[in-house]
Amino acid sequence: MKRKQLIGAAFLALTAVACRRDAEQEPARPTPPANEVWITERQMTEAGIATTEVSERALGKALTTTGRVTFSDLRVAHVFSPVTGRVTNLFAGLGQSVKRGDPLGVIESPDVGSAVSDLAKGEADLAAAQRDYERQRELYQAHAAAQRDFEAAEATYRKAKAERDRAAEKARLFSPSGSSRSAQQYLLRSPIDGQVVARAVSPGMEVQGQYSGGTSTELFTVGNLDTVWMIADVFEIDLSRVQIGAPVTISVVAFPDRQFTGTVDWISGALDPTTRTAKVRCTINNRSHALRPEMFATVAITTDTKQELAIPRSAVVRLGDSMFAYVDHGNSSDGQRRFERRVIAVDETEAGNYVPVLRGLAPGEKVVSSGAIILSGNAT
Repeated sequence: MKRKQLIGAAFLALTAVACRRDAEQEPARPTPPANEVWITERQMTEAGIATTEVSERALGKALTTTGRVTFSDLRVAHVFSPVTGRVTNLFAGLGQSVKRGDPLGVIESPDVGSAVSDLAKGEADLAAAQRDYERQRELYQAHAAAQRDFEAAEATYRKAKAERDRAAEKARLFSPSGSSRSAQQYLLRSPIDGQVVARAVSPGMEVQGQYSGGTSTELFTVGNLDTVWMIADVFEIDLSRVQIGAPVTISVVAFPDRQFTGTVDWISGALDPTTRTAKVRCTINNRSHALRPEMFATVAITTDTKQELAIPRSAVVRLGDSMFAYVDHGNSSDGQRRFERRVIAVDETEAGNYVPVLRGLAPGEKVVSSGAIILSGNAT
């Protein structure tokens, strides 16, 4: 028994010596300085850390006003019925996405049948007038008919041809691309790609046609929200400060933590006599469809722009009275990414998502623009 205990003790001693040797042979990992944070590429990806180069950008002061979101007039379609009749079927509901040419509804209308009948009658009259014209021409050329009869036949032929063309155009208008299912049905189609944002019709409703002389009702509104307009009101005293191409930052109460950006692309040539303001329009990229028409917004128009060294506002981290940013210094000797915490000074009074750098950063350096708060939590 004692022999087994001695053998076990010897084995433990040898194991301890071997572990000590391995520990002595393994090189020590470098330790980051007190003002740096080192993380792996995987940690950067998981934390969503991104960098932006420090460079000169067009910055300026902000002119704050109010505005509202509207459709771009080239990206909205108001759909009316060209024929009078009764709605028998609907294919598109509110909020449904449609493509150009997609069916919206079916209208049972005698106008369509009348157009088809007029076309058939016009073709028959044209065929008869053409035969009479050709016969009178042959007789006239053979000196067997009077010139008056030949000219009358020619005039009748031309009138029949004009009437047939008119009937064909009307039939084509009432039945575009073979839209009618029968001689009495008109298929209402979407003229653009977009979403059905309004529908004022239901099955069984009688609708008035645009070409019937009455008052026609808008049946569908199809709008494309990928790009919208922001119409802002600028007072007369501030109008000279606003220029075409000026950056615009927009916020709405529905999304208080988000900002939308665009540029001024139109300034009204006249003032509203009541409010003494001019309309200013900017185009907003709205791929997320977060902005909806008729939303009210706070609009900050950048004025008096000039080129300044700037960084994203999200890159600035405040700790007490100090402001600092994390500067990317590339990889360390063990492959980790090095970020230096550097004290900086910026002018936070400037409008927009970028702030001018007063000191602490040089052009070409890279700073953390997303995830700086996460790095500050790992700082030593």
